[in-house]
Amino acid sequence: MASRFAVQSLRGSSFLLRRQATAIPRLAAVPSRQYSDASRPPPEQRANAIIESLPGNSLISKTGTVVLGTGVAAAAISQELYVVNEETIVLVGTAIMFTLLARILKEPYKEWTEGHINRIRNILNSTRKEHTQAVTARIDAVQQMKDVVDVTKGLFALSKETAKLEHEAFTQRQKAAVAAEVKTVLDSWVRYEQQEKESEQADLAKAVIERVTKSLTDAKNQQDILNNAIAEVEQLVKSKAI
Repeated sequence: MASRFAVQSLRGSSFLLRRQATAIPRLAAVPSRQYSDASRPPPEQRANAIIESLPGNSLISKTGTVVLGTGVAAAAISQELYVVNEETIVLVGTAIMFTLLARILKEPYKEWTEGHINRIRNILNSTRKEHTQAVTARIDAVQQMKDVVDVTKGLFALSKETAKLEHEAFTQRQKAAVAAEVKTVLDSWVRYEQQEKESEQADLAKAVIERVTKSLTDAKNQQDILNNAIAEVEQLVKSKAI
């Protein structure tokens, strides 16, 4: 009697499970449409996955576990050790429903988690790459600046030499300017002295000419000059020079 009731209950639960199984894909139709049939594992793979999920180390031990569990359940039901009631059916149906939901949502959730992980990994990789590039650029910049001290020393020495040359050039220009000014002053003094000498010579010549002219206007001087001239002529005649 208990086994018959259990069989009827299992039939009723299987009918409910079929309805729930047909309703669950409808609810999950939107996310399941994103995946093609090619992405679903084949029946052999599903069977292997179910077998692998069973306890045991070998196929014989897993088969023995299934047979033993089925025998214990049948014996418990037949001996009325366990009475199948509505709570059992609800429990089995709920377990089957959650199992189906878990199987249906497993792949989308797995792909979503993998996508999220890959996105985070890509962000971390890009950030690490950018950080590496920034550090490399900074290292290159520092390496380019390693000769700044030597270059600064060279520029300082060059600027010092340039300042020295500019000072010498300024000194030479000042000396040349002073020499030109001295030459100008000396030339002016030379011209002044020359003008003074010329003025003195002109005054002296004028005084001599005036004195000679004055002496020539004197009658005594004129007579002396005439007598001297006659004496010289007579001397020349005597000497037969003329």
